[in-house]
Amino acid sequence: MTSLLLSGCVRLPCDKHVGFTMDFCTANWYPMGDVYYRKFDLYQMEWNIKEEFKDCLVAVGPYGGPIALMKNYLTKERGNSSRPVLEIYSASGVLLSTLIWKSGQVVHLGWTVSEDLICIQEDGTVLIYDIFCAYKRTFTMGNEVKQNQVQEAKVFHSEYRTGIAILTGALKFTIASNIEEIKLRRMPDFPGAKVAPSCWTVLLQDRMTFILLAIGKELYLLDNTACTGITLPGLSPLSGAYLHLSVSFHYKYLAVFTDSGYIWLGTSSLKEKLCELTSDIRQPPKQMSWCIRPRSKQLAVVVLWDKMLLVAGRAEENILFPLDEETFLVSELDGVRLISHSTHEFLHEIPKATEEIFKIASMAPGALLMEAQKEYEKESQKADDYLREIKDQNLLPVAVAKCIEAAGYEHSTEMQKSLLRAASFGKCFLDSYSTSDFVTMCHDVRVLNAINEYQIGIPLTIVQYKQLTVPVLLDRLVLRRLYPLAVKICEHLKIPEFQGVSRILAHWACYKVQQKDKSDEDVAQAINQKLGDTAGISYSEIASKACDCGRTELAIKLLEYEPKSEDQVPLLLKMKRSNLALGRAIESGDTDLVYTVVSYMKHEFNRGDFFMTLQNHPIALSLYRQFCKHQEPETLKDLYNQDDNHLELGNFHVRSSYYTEKSVEGRVAELQNAVDEYNKAKNDLAAKVTEDQIKLLRTQRALQESLDKPYLDYSLHDTIYNLILDGMQKKAEQLYKEFRIPDKRYWWLKISALAEKEDWEELENFAKAKKSPIGYLPYVEICMKHRNKFEAKKYIARVSPEQRVKAFLLIGDLDQAAEAAIEHKNENEMNMVLSKCSVTDSAAAEKIERAKAQLVKK
Repeated sequence: MTSLLLSGCVRLPCDKHVGFTMDFCTANWYPMGDVYYRKFDLYQMEWNIKEEFKDCLVAVGPYGGPIALMKNYLTKERGNSSRPVLEIYSASGVLLSTLIWKSGQVVHLGWTVSEDLICIQEDGTVLIYDIFCAYKRTFTMGNEVKQNQVQEAKVFHSEYRTGIAILTGALKFTIASNIEEIKLRRMPDFPGAKVAPSCWTVLLQDRMTFILLAIGKELYLLDNTACTGITLPGLSPLSGAYLHLSVSFHYKYLAVFTDSGYIWLGTSSLKEKLCELTSDIRQPPKQMSWCIRPRSKQLAVVVLWDKMLLVAGRAEENILFPLDEETFLVSELDGVRLISHSTHEFLHEIPKATEEIFKIASMAPGALLMEAQKEYEKESQKADDYLREIKDQNLLPVAVAKCIEAAGYEHSTEMQKSLLRAASFGKCFLDSYSTSDFVTMCHDVRVLNAINEYQIGIPLTIVQYKQLTVPVLLDRLVLRRLYPLAVKICEHLKIPEFQGVSRILAHWACYKVQQKDKSDEDVAQAINQKLGDTAGISYSEIASKACDCGRTELAIKLLEYEPKSEDQVPLLLKMKRSNLALGRAIESGDTDLVYTVVSYMKHEFNRGDFFMTLQNHPIALSLYRQFCKHQEPETLKDLYNQDDNHLELGNFHVRSSYYTEKSVEGRVAELQNAVDEYNKAKNDLAAKVTEDQIKLLRTQRALQESLDKPYLDYSLHDTIYNLILDGMQKKAEQLYKEFRIPDKRYWWLKISALAEKEDWEELENFAKAKKSPIGYLPYVEICMKHRNKFEAKKYIARVSPEQRVKAFLLIGDLDQAAEAAIEHKNENEMNMVLSKCSVTDSAAAEKIERAKAQLVKK
């Protein structure tokens, strides 16, 4: 396959030129009005089909798509020899796949925009197959269709979706506008619903789907809510009954054929007539298809009968082609494909660029440039004359552009070469010419020639190629498993690796895992050697495909090459490899990922196995404990019990006493359980502290009941502090001794509480009763905190000499502070007093300055 792209189909050798006369080029041109049409062979079909198309169900995909045939589709016998047979061919007639049909009776075939085959059965069941007859999925068109059976069906396309329209045996229409998101819509009934429509079609306008149907001479339009009678604008009163309706490729135009041979062409909005004509043939056509070139003003419709093909449009003259064999029409974006048992042809309007160059006696710039290049190869002086004529009109850039454009429209590689050779010749005489258009066209025609080859069988025109886009073309090659050619096209067009080659290789790997003729180890190694660390490759997607194919061990081996743990873990869980998934999650360091696996295992395993598994993964166990601590405390208790972890069990009971239990008795009981666990853990300190808490809780409950004030949940310090505030000095003293509170702490608590209570007398008595373990400066500080200088002065004399300066400063007596500092001969204290002196304290400041000076002299 790769050699197709490597051939020099559009290289421009100068050694030999195959000439084409204008007569030869236009031999298959047929004039119609101001334009020409031509019909040329795409392929000589070698598929050896014996059945007539009329005896088969036929569906051909657009954009050079595959051909699906179902033979014996009306057979209802069950023997394999007589069962319906589904065959799928490439556009060149190469058999891609075959399938003996074992499901229900099929009434219609169609292709999706992604080249999946739609098989519609008479019971309304729709089966989807890929291009190799591999089953993909099934859906139904509803119970009403099932009950009334499918009488007729049509598959229609918009740009990004595929829809199905069904006419049931009860003469009712049902539509699914998008088969990817099935939403069935029952269309309104139409008048005279006892008679089947003579013809009908689907119209698409502004994302809305309509049914246009004809019964005799009447035409009706069905929308979501109503049925409307339609009269076509400008319709001849002698037109007769409708026999055939046909919409254009993009649903922009409508063609109507009646039993009088009358043909009406107009817009699909049914508001404008474009033209009308009458055919000599009045029998119903087998098919009718539009033949329009994008942006062309010419309109034409192709009408097919058994032995005749008519091309008709606005022009007075029409084109008639006699047919030797049965033919099938396929509407395309820029023409019509004609498929018979022996040939595959393409009929289209000649583009203007081609017409200007090859038309007999044409003096267009492109035609003159072609002649100039031919004469140049003959080493004739005429080449210079032609060039001068073009350059004198300043039309050489136009001539080059026309030759490049026309090369894209040609199917023959020799014609492409001639046109591109002429363009290359002409651009040499241009001073400033960008070669981008020339290079792009060379690239494009090489790609087109490669995919047009018989073994590939995708006959795209340049117009279809541009509309389809390169990414979609690559998808279609991958769908056909033409991986080497797809890769070569990516390299040829210099498509970024992550957009092209990587995606193709990933598809190749997914296909590789479906082949079961090699061992898992060999397949995994082959895929890794081919893909390596290529950017954009996801081994997890390939492994998922292997898993879907039942190759679990291969999937696991492939996941070893996947660098992202978040992609490995979900698939491992899907394959029931929980332990492996947990190990990968822990290795990643992603706690969320670990929690995901643990949560999965918790629901999948029994309790004992779950806990035992966690024991083998300490990190996961630790994280699960943290989770249980906040979400499932009882589970956490079970974990500690299983491990005989008495210390943590004690902590658990302590937390329960505060966050779970409401009553004092319940809290005490939990704390007592904690004491028992701490004793088992031989943690004497924790046991003693917990016992003290039990004692405090009971004391607080008694105080709360006796004083009718909240005491529960106070700390020991707050309890004593509030007892002093409440005047219960003896109870506070009792708790101080009972709980062995340090003296300094108790002194601070008591003097703070008495000062807050402003019980200055009790504060003074307390100071006199016992020697203060914290000294007497705190008394001064506490009094000043509550702005009582008078009480503060009472304790100055009892403050130790080294703290006296600070005490005087606290009460604002700078003179006494200065005297004390001078008496201590402490320079730091003197500086501290000086920093507090203001302008009004100059005497104290001078006294300190003199004292400092004397200290310096000494």
